[in-house]
Amino acid sequence: MSTPMPQPCRVGPCRAGADAPRVWVVFRGEAELWWLRLLKPGFRHCFALLHDGHRWVVVDPLSPFTDVSVLDLPAAFDLPGWYRGLGMAVTPAPVRRGLTRPAPWAPFTCVEAVKRLLGLHAPGVLTPWQLYQRLTRPAAAV
Repeated sequence: MSTPMPQPCRVGPCRAGADAPRVWVVFRGEAELWWLRLLKPGFRHCFALLHDGHRWVVVDPLSPFTDVSVLDLPAAFDLPGWYRGLGMAVTPAPVRRGLTRPAPWAPFTCVEAVKRLLGLHAPGVLTPWQLYQRLTRPAAAV
């Protein structure tokens, strides 16, 4: 008798709507790799905060690995506000699900990882600053 495999745990359903996770993208200026210092100050790295109404999940795509953390915080804790208080730029981001075409090819960077998480197919968006500009456009332009 075999034991059924557990289903993968998801932060939210694979569809947009009221049950979809809310996502914010955080931009920071620290640059541990020398070549990241060529990027716009304050926008040298990005990572995502997901909230499903109960838990906060941080997805931080770093050079050597992607750090995924489920934080033990009260559901009402303002994690985006906490990062803003540290001087980082934070913006809400729409989550697109139900896409059928693959995302365009791009080097795997923090920006590409966040774009894939969001379902954002934007081949011209390569740097954290470009991603910030794209996400803060008026809603009709995103």
